[in-house]
Amino acid sequence: MTTAKTAPKTTAAPKTRAKKAAESTSGTEFSAFSLPKMDIPTLDMPTMEVPAAVREVAEKGVEQFREAYDRMRSAAEESTDLIEDSYETGRQSMVELNLRALEAAKANTDAAYSFMRDMFGVKTLSQAIELQTSYARQQFDALSGQAKDMQELATKLASDAGEPVKDAVEKMFKDIKAA
Repeated sequence: MTTAKTAPKTTAAPKTRAKKAAESTSGTEFSAFSLPKMDIPTLDMPTMEVPAAVREVAEKGVEQFREAYDRMRSAAEESTDLIEDSYETGRQSMVELNLRALEAAKANTDAAYSFMRDMFGVKTLSQAIELQTSYARQQFDALSGQAKDMQELATKLASDAGEPVKDAVEKMFKDIKAA
C-alpha cells in the first residue's frame, strides 16, 4: 500500500505564491526562525554639570583616602623596620651567646686535658685525691662563673630584643596623645 504525497493546498493566487516562495528562499532557508526587526532607541545620557558641593565632597573623600593610605603605608614601613631591627638585634645577641658558649666549652675542655695530663704524672694516691679535689673546686668555680655570664648575657639579649618593640609602643602612645 503506497500513499501518495500531495502538495499542501494554498489559497493564494499563483503570483502571490511565487512572490512568497521567492521571499522565503532569499537569505535564509527557515523564515520561521528569523528575528523580527525592531527599532531600539539609543539611550543617550544627558550631560549635566556636577554640583560644586558634590564635587567638594568627592574631592575631600579622595584626599582623606590618600591621607589614610599614607598613614597606613608609613605604619607598615615602621613595622617592617621594627621587625628587621628586632631580628637583627636577636641575631647579634645569639651570635654573641654562641661565641661565649664555645669559649666556655673550650676552657672546660682545656681544663679537663690539663687535669688528665697531671693525673698521669701522679705517683701516690694522696696526690691523685689532692689533684682531683683541686680540679673539682676549680671547675665548680669556673662553671659557676660561666653560668653567671651566660645568664647575664641571656638577660641582656631579652632586653635588647624587646627594646625596639618598647620604643615603638612608646612612640605609638605619644602619637595617640598628640592626635
